[in-house]
Amino acid sequence: MSAASAQPATAERLPRAAVRTISAVIVGGAAAILDSTIVTIALDHLSSDLDSTPATIQWVVTAYLLALAAAIPLSGWAQSTLGGKRSWMITLTIFVVFSAACALAWNDTSLIVFRALQGFGAGMIFPLMQTLAVQAVGKVSAKLMGTTIAAISVPLALGPILGPVLGGILLDTVGWRWLFLINVPLVGIGLLMAWRMIAPDAPSAAPRARVDLAGLALLIPGLVGIVLGLSNVASDGGFGHPDVLVPLGCGTALVAGFVIWAVHRGHDAAVDVSLLSLRSLATSSGVLFTAGAALYAGMFLLPLYWQQVRGDSVLTAALVLVPQGVGALLARVIAGKLAVRFGARTLTIGAFAITALGTVPFAFAGTDASGWLLGVALFVRGLGVGAVIMAPMMVAYADVQHDEMPHATMLTRITQQVGASLGVAVIAVVLENAVAGDVVTGFQTAFWWLIGITLAALIPAFAFRRENLDDEVPATKG
Repeated sequence: MSAASAQPATAERLPRAAVRTISAVIVGGAAAILDSTIVTIALDHLSSDLDSTPATIQWVVTAYLLALAAAIPLSGWAQSTLGGKRSWMITLTIFVVFSAACALAWNDTSLIVFRALQGFGAGMIFPLMQTLAVQAVGKVSAKLMGTTIAAISVPLALGPILGPVLGGILLDTVGWRWLFLINVPLVGIGLLMAWRMIAPDAPSAAPRARVDLAGLALLIPGLVGIVLGLSNVASDGGFGHPDVLVPLGCGTALVAGFVIWAVHRGHDAAVDVSLLSLRSLATSSGVLFTAGAALYAGMFLLPLYWQQVRGDSVLTAALVLVPQGVGALLARVIAGKLAVRFGARTLTIGAFAITALGTVPFAFAGTDASGWLLGVALFVRGLGVGAVIMAPMMVAYADVQHDEMPHATMLTRITQQVGASLGVAVIAVVLENAVAGDVVTGFQTAFWWLIGITLAALIPAFAFRRENLDDEVPATKG
């Protein structure tokens, strides 16, 4: 840790070096967060413009997600080997270079390849963004940790809302290639800020461990297999198809093999699973797994309701979801304070309950449901969505030392990513089977399932300690 980042935080504000680091990673990571949602709405345009088929062009999204999952376990190795600042700038460079390459794609194959490489960069960006911010702050009061988590999660709240809106505007005005070119100036600013504002890592006195090639050889294809299998669920009509069972089974076996290997290797494993013996991190990872399932299933289902039941355009469907984004942003502002006052358990359970409550009107909604009522419901749902991951992310690092934070981040990112893929897969199967009879009734059934998943998702939150968060986040640096 650099001397600059080691400045003590006062009870009132974060150290200046931490504010500079957080600002730099927010700007640098914003493009990747927007990009994860901006391209989905363009698949029809891409299919026609590149003379492709829907099944093939869907790999523009699938390849990105697979590469994103594959990159997560490498983020800790990159930071320990290259240093945080250097890893961050290299990762941003990978992302922006292949963003530009995507804009220059000449057919569907080239776009899919470039999109996968772009996704690899994004997969490194997300965990590095979280780790660099938390390490810069260190172990401070829960209030300041809440401020940090709220700041770096603002782009995560805005991405699913602004991405489709921005994508629709770009598609209607300048064409699909600008969905990727827009990343160039954004990342350029992020790179400049990183160069100027992120302090270089201090040299480590400890000898570097050899890269865990065996662990990576098990974990990376294992995660790819799980995400691929779950991604195939909707297109193959359920969990029983070989295209689902084979990659899902092989991926699960490889991840299980990695866990056995990592326990044997200990702290030198590609991802230190022994940290899950810490109650704070284990509980947070469990909550983030179920939160990923509930939240991403909602992100999948809600736009489809407005398009397939209400008959709205892609851009209109994105615009009507804005109240949910407003609620999420408001929740990010106040959720940290609520977590400190009422505790992680109460806030997380309450946030899941509010999310479920805001989803209930959609379970009764038909083609003529009041747009105002659904807008209010989306705002309420946004309050829950915005608050639900705040406490788990604050608590996750409570018992983790500075050098262990990259491993803690990888564990939380992996669990959240796998949970998200599972949640979307379940809702996609439910929706496909339910709409076979009647579209409106099918969506209502799917929303009831979403409510059930959301309520089930709060169960791990009961494992949070009862203590106030100020007791869980030490006030001294690790």
